[in-house]
This record gives sequence, structure tokens and C-alpha cells, in this order.
Amino acid sequence: MSAAIELTKALIACRSVTPADGGCQDLIAARLKELGFHTESVVGGPSDFQVTNLWAIKKGTQGDAGKVLMFAGHTDVVPTGPLEKWESDPFTPTIRGDYLYGRGAADMKTSLAGFVVATEEFITSNPEHAGTIAFLITSDEEGPANDGTVVMCERLKERGQRLDYCVIGEPTSVNQLGDMIKNGRRGSLSGKLHIKGIQAHIAYPHLGENPIHLSAPAIQALVSTEWDQGNRYFQPTSFQISNIHAGTGANNVIPGELTIDFNFRFSTESTPEQLRQRVESILTEAGLTFSIDWVLGGSPFITGDEALASALRKAIQDETGVVTELSTTGGTSDGRFIAKICSQVVEFGPINATSHKVNESVCAEDIVPLKNIYKRVLEQLIA
Repeated sequence: MSAAIELTKALIACRSVTPADGGCQDLIAARLKELGFHTESVVGGPSDFQVTNLWAIKKGTQGDAGKVLMFAGHTDVVPTGPLEKWESDPFTPTIRGDYLYGRGAADMKTSLAGFVVATEEFITSNPEHAGTIAFLITSDEEGPANDGTVVMCERLKERGQRLDYCVIGEPTSVNQLGDMIKNGRRGSLSGKLHIKGIQAHIAYPHLGENPIHLSAPAIQALVSTEWDQGNRYFQPTSFQISNIHAGTGANNVIPGELTIDFNFRFSTESTPEQLRQRVESILTEAGLTFSIDWVLGGSPFITGDEALASALRKAIQDETGVVTELSTTGGTSDGRFIAKICSQVVEFGPINATSHKVNESVCAEDIVPLKNIYKRVLEQLIA
């Protein structure tokens, strides 16, 4: 069995439900040290939510002048859900038919194994490689993401560590390996809106002010507003309400406050400041008394069809014959942090269909080609 499959199985066997690493990073670090990498483990976060991060780097013959390609990803996985619904233990890697089953198989231990084995094979074939190879691995991607990649990126920035290219191993393929890569992500801006009213007996509405009634025109305005038209890489910015709550639970009381949770997934055509101002302007014009608690989950980023995206697309086509689609759809990723210190960031990994699901799996026949694609990118950009 191939080295990539064996390492994937070893990583799946590590019980690494977020924020636990479960020993994954020790396995990876040990193999990288044998290749001459300098490795550093950084543990942080509160005592009841300890996060483990791995930084590893191996300079090429050009030293600091060489291009730097970083592989990035996460060893933590989401909880398994009901064990009785799994056909095999989620942390016992099991091949059934054409698939390798286990928690993290798709998201994203197969990619991590591919990174490592691709690097091993590349360095064996190119011991005098010119550029620098780095790894940034966290156990806080599926969790709050407060003590993982975001912290490590700040450290790297403070050290003056230059990064030219970054490949993140998120599962981006849709129907077949290589049919989609992410060359950017939309931003995420959430708000908790509190609209004040006056509580009263429902039989005496003239003594109260119903915030649900008062806010209805403003809600319609927010829903119908065109925030932007997007661009060649991004869909138009989307506004969605996820929850509305008001009242005491009694059917004879006018509520005194309405709370609305909402979220923007926004393109590079809008900024968080613009979106905040436009929302607050709509609410003010509606004559509402309100406050909003804002949370910026991440800003949008984009990598054009430059050296990294071009190299990855060529590697995919040479290995699989598939013509890749560039996409920015989906949720947020740690790319939002890395893009602040690296101008070219792309995400590419196996088929995403079973990520976070019961009986998560990856097509076993995709594991070696995935590794080969990562190796081909190294050959194009670092050799």
C-alpha cells in the first residue's frame, strides 16, 4: 500500500476532535525532521481548550532569497456524532470497496498526508531544491480559530517570515478530484440586532410599541437591498437572517424587544465598514431605536490566476486530465488569516461530499493522485 494511504490511515487513527491534535502533529513533525526541517510546536489557548500548532521549515539552496511555498492545514476534526450510525469506528481507518472511511478522511487528513509524502518524494528527487518549503498546521480550525492559524500568522509576521505561495488542503473537489480549487473566499460579517419597543398588554396596544411591527419595513428593505454586484471571482454579497426572537412566550404580551441574528457573506466589492454603515442607515431611516453587536468573522481574499493557481491547474490537468474551475464559493477557512501575510493562497483537496458527515470517506484511488498533484506544484515552483 502506498505511503500516502498509510499515512492517511495513521492520521485518521489519531483521535483529534477539536481542539485536540491527538498526536497527528508529532507524526508529521517526525517525518519532516528526517528531511532536514526545523520544527516548532506552539501550544496555546485557555487551559480547558488547549490548541497545538506546528511550524516547520526547510530552506533551499537559495536561502532567504528563494521562493517560499507553505502547505497549511488542520489536524482537528469535528465530533463524530452518534457512533451507532457509523458503519465502522470513526477512528479506525477502514477501506470498504473503493473508499477509505474515518473521521477526517475528507477534511483534511488525506491532504495532510499528501503534503508530507509529496514533500518526501520531492526532496528525495531534488535534494538541492532552490526554494523553501514550510508547513503550518493547527488543531484549531474546526473550533473557534482563536489560538491557531491566526496566532501563528502574527508570529510569522513579527519574525519577518516571507511567504510567496500557500496551498491549503481543504476538500474543494466536487464530483471528481481536481474539478475545483478555491482561489479566494468571501468575507463573513455577522450582526446581532436589538430593536427596542415598549412591552404592554396585547389588549391595550396603544400603551405599547411592538418592535416586530415597527421593524417589518426595515427588514424588507434589508432583504431587498442590492449590496453589490460581485465581480469575476465573487458572487454578489448576500444578506441572510438566521434567527428572529421576541416576546416572553405568553400570547397576550406585546414584546419589549426584538432580536435578529443576521450574516453577510461579502465580496471584495464591499467592505465591512460600508456594510455596517448601510445597515445602520436603513434602520435609522426607519425610525427604529436599535443597537447592533457586530462580529467580523473574516475578510474576503482573492488570488488571481497567477503563478500558484496556474501551477496547480497545470498539475491537476497533467495528473488527472481534469480542467479545473476556480471558485470562491463556500464558507470561511484559515485562508482568511494566511492571506494577510501571503499574496497567493489557494485551497485544494479531495472531494468534499462527506465532510463532517457520518461515515466520512475519501476515494482511495484519489489519494496517490492528490499527493502527486502537490508534488508537481513543488516541482514547478520550488525546484
